Amino acid sequence: MKETLICLAFALIVGLLMSRLAKKLNLPAVTAYLIGGLLIGPFCLGAIGLGGLGFNSLEQVHGLNIITQTALGFIAFAIGNEFRLSQLKSMGKQAITVGILQAVVTTVIVDIALIALHLIKPEILSLPAAITLGAIASATAPAATLMVVRQYKADGPLTKLLLMVVAIDDAVGLVLFSASFGIAMALEQGSVSVVSVVLEPIIEIVLSLVLGAVGGVLLNWLETYFHSRSKRLSLSAAFVLLMVGASQIKFEVGGVHVGFSLLLVCMMTGTVFCNICSTSEELMNRVESWTAPLNILFFVISGAELDLKILSNPLVLLVGVIYIIFRSTGKIFGANISCKMTKCSDAIQKNLGITLLPQAGVALGMAVTAASLADGAIVRNVVLFSVLVYELIGPSLTKRSLLAAGEIKPEGRKSSRKENDPTKRKVFTLHG
Repeated sequence: MKETLICLAFALIVGLLMSRLAKKLNLPAVTAYLIGGLLIGPFCLGAIGLGGLGFNSLEQVHGLNIITQTALGFIAFAIGNEFRLSQLKSMGKQAITVGILQAVVTTVIVDIALIALHLIKPEILSLPAAITLGAIASATAPAATLMVVRQYKADGPLTKLLLMVVAIDDAVGLVLFSASFGIAMALEQGSVSVVSVVLEPIIEIVLSLVLGAVGGVLLNWLETYFHSRSKRLSLSAAFVLLMVGASQIKFEVGGVHVGFSLLLVCMMTGTVFCNICSTSEELMNRVESWTAPLNILFFVISGAELDLKILSNPLVLLVGVIYIIFRSTGKIFGANISCKMTKCSDAIQKNLGITLLPQAGVALGMAVTAASLADGAIVRNVVLFSVLVYELIGPSLTKRSLLAAGEIKPEGRKSSRKENDPTKRKVFTLHG
């Protein structure tokens, strides 16, 4: 226990110190947290074996899964806040069209490239693995995107559409992966399961949205019994924790495996809550400030999880480079043509695709499922390699795109210490 607490404190401090260095280099704080995690991870400082000063093994990092899952829950809850009815009326059709098309186009392009590699060099990559990687390519990580948006207080049409698209992307990616993985298993085993390819992903999405909606309604109902801001904040945090825990439940009914998507459940809770609670915006802002340390830990731990051993495998590097090139092409091209179809502005058409490049937790979860394939190890390692690359450069690319679209204001020089200096506060005298 003491080593874990010291390690978490050390991780927070390292992440914060790295963010100061990143600021001087004009890099997003997310990148700094990830690099900080790499430095204290089991392949750098952690390898020394000093208790508390770094993560000594990947098992130790994975043991902190409760922190990363909780942080993802709060991130999804915050993204749900973007689905207000006023925004859905103006951008809902665009978000759904772009969210679906860019994911499908990415999957098709990566599939074509990797299947071609299989036909040329079948000993490098099997057909089931190629098809599975194509579906995993559709997944986009919402966490890094949201952190960049928050850090630079980005706002505008591109930012609003981006946050809605990354949320929709989770549901689309889930369907694409389930279908592709089902086909991949059929190629290996010689039989197709309609239940696993079609029924199970649909059930997961529907049940996740229903559970999240029920959570949002209950949260709003219970909020009415509390008037203190601190108590309402505590209740909101309790409900996010409840939804994260409930989303981990898995069971089987008549041979059908039933589960929930953490991101969809928490996102739907936030969406319903923000649309029926009149004070939700203020509460969301308070939750955001309360969860700042949790988010830093999430990215530092994510950085520590990045396995540097995969860089020594030339086969993984070859397939990984092809995967990254064609996934990037698919995201940029898919976003561009879908934005043109929905008549988005030129700024959105040019910049949205680049902001969809980050990839992390969802893709890694899919890769774990794909481990049951005969070629499952290379699928996992290729995804690990892509996450390593995308997580380190993705936030900077997102920042550049939002700057190019004019949705990030130049950073000021204000210091929070000076801003809160009690000697410079105005004094008001009450008369009467």
